[in-house]
Amino acid sequence: RTTLTTTCYKSSRTAYGSTTTSTGSPYHLSSGNNSLSKHSCCFTPILGKVSFMTTNFTGQRTDKTTVVLWSLWDLGSAAFNAVLITFVFSVYLTDSVGKTIDSRFTPTTWLAIAIGVAGLFIALLAPVIGQRSDARGTRRRSVRVWTLVTIVIMLSLYFIRNDDPIYFWLGITILAIGSVTYELGEVSYFAMLNQVSTEKNVGRVSGFGWALGYFGGIFLLLICYFGFIADDGGYLHISTEGGLNVRLVAIMSALWFLVFGLPVMFRVPEIAPNPNIGSDGFVESYKELWHTLRRLWRKDRSSVFFLISSAIFRDGLAGVFTFGAILAVSVYELDAGDVLIFGIAANLISALGAVVCGYFDDIFGPKPVIMVSL
Repeated sequence: RTTLTTTCYKSSRTAYGSTTTSTGSPYHLSSGNNSLSKHSCCFTPILGKVSFMTTNFTGQRTDKTTVVLWSLWDLGSAAFNAVLITFVFSVYLTDSVGKTIDSRFTPTTWLAIAIGVAGLFIALLAPVIGQRSDARGTRRRSVRVWTLVTIVIMLSLYFIRNDDPIYFWLGITILAIGSVTYELGEVSYFAMLNQVSTEKNVGRVSGFGWALGYFGGIFLLLICYFGFIADDGGYLHISTEGGLNVRLVAIMSALWFLVFGLPVMFRVPEIAPNPNIGSDGFVESYKELWHTLRRLWRKDRSSVFFLISSAIFRDGLAGVFTFGAILAVSVYELDAGDVLIFGIAANLISALGAVVCGYFDDIFGPKPVIMVSL
């Protein structure tokens, strides 16, 4: 991700917490009194800025240890984002496993279709999943469940060899399912920002989490490059037959996510149920979501425009994240090692941008930071 990505996406999650409006967009709209509210934080139309409310703060814990342990989930999730989706496994699927298929479409096209279908499921499920976890007081449990499911899916990628067409179809299917489960876990994880930060330091806390995620990507990509990828098998001299070196990267990535994802499952308190949010089935949840959007359109139309524009913005970024490395290999003919070096450099710049812009966010607010970045 670029510094621009860090700034804009971090600022949007700072302002709104756990809402969802489009592919991979961590938003959950919950009804409030003339506002777009989410328990401890709401968007106030009159003031046009984030305001922290004093209601339902039983799940807040803002000490430095909790902030660090919460941020470790970001560090661990780099195993899925940076390694599997962007720089390693997606390239392995399209550039190696995909060569075995006989199809009128390219492997990259099939991967795009799979990720697109996954995005549709995310758009349909994420609003309700976030809403129901807030209503039932199961935010931390939601993070735990979806994280562990994603880790199991990552482990299953070990079985994706590069010597039979069936493995390509299995691979893109598993990657698509993992994208859905990962994003559903991310919805509730982002919502925890309100529990581990205050109005005065929300930008810095969010920026620290993003930066730690990028540094996690740097460390993990370095391990992948030197240990498994460089010179056909890395310095560990792992066999490349059947794609074993890349398949072992999937195992290592899953264990990385598990180790750094565990602390948030125990340190951040569980929230209290919110009786003001209905959770009687998916149909009722979508009805409430629709009523909230209609109310928001009448009372604060600029927020609706923000949600639409930010959703489009992130959808574009999702395409860059998913296919940037694939294009580097297939179009610009970079080898896998050079792509990893590029990924390390990009993560380093993004990490620094997240930290710096987090401080600017607290000083100037999210909108100036977004506009200057754009």
